[in-house]
Amino acid sequence: MTKIAEILAQGELPITPLTVILVIVIVFAFIAFVKTIRIVPQKQAFIVERLGKYSKTLEAGFHILAPFVDRVAYKHTLKEQAIDVPSQACITKDNIAVEVDGILYMQVVDPKKAAYGIDNYRFAAIQLAQTTMRSVMGKLDLDKTFEERETINSVIIGAVDKASDPWGVKVTRYEVKNILPPKSIKDAMEKQMRAEREKRALIAESEGDRQAKINRAEGDKQEMIAKSQGEKQKRINEAEGRAIEIERVAEA
Repeated sequence: MTKIAEILAQGELPITPLTVILVIVIVFAFIAFVKTIRIVPQKQAFIVERLGKYSKTLEAGFHILAPFVDRVAYKHTLKEQAIDVPSQACITKDNIAVEVDGILYMQVVDPKKAAYGIDNYRFAAIQLAQTTMRSVMGKLDLDKTFEERETINSVIIGAVDKASDPWGVKVTRYEVKNILPPKSIKDAMEKQMRAEREKRALIAESEGDRQAKINRAEGDKQEMIAKSQGEKQKRINEAEGRAIEIERVAEA
């Protein structure tokens, strides 16, 4: 194309309609060729359609598509994705409304299924995670929801991972972020926790006093025993001394 431009500039090739058309065709062909070049980044996959039908999956590297018939229809990242699951209202087994949110971790393992298995796998995964969360929370009392986070996470992972298999994605983790009860319940829980802490403090103080008294009594006991043994030994020594004196007097 550059050579032709030079020839045109030098006037060696007459400018005719045919020449103009030829130049346009060459430029168009060059642009079309450039557009067929695809460089897929690491940890990504491109889905190629040929005349509207799935053709192939391009992995990381350099690729050339068939001009005019091939197109990149979908691009997927193969990295693990962290998806925020918005806060939602759930009713616990003891009829207390709580707001729960979380983070879902998932990864595309089959780009073709991710492209054609469902319209939006991220949206579907969020909806399923929220539905499962409501179901799980409805089986637990409020107190248990704080203790059973690992169980809740495992149930949601199992449900979403099973449903997402036809979507070409794998659920790796789920983490409950916040479980927020109503303010009145939260205040009552904090009051109860303060009472429990004060109770434990009183018990600890009482136990300390009791142990101190026991220690003092044990000390007094040991002191009395030692004193009694000392007096007993003193009397024995005095008796032995008198006996020796009597024996000496008798011998004299």
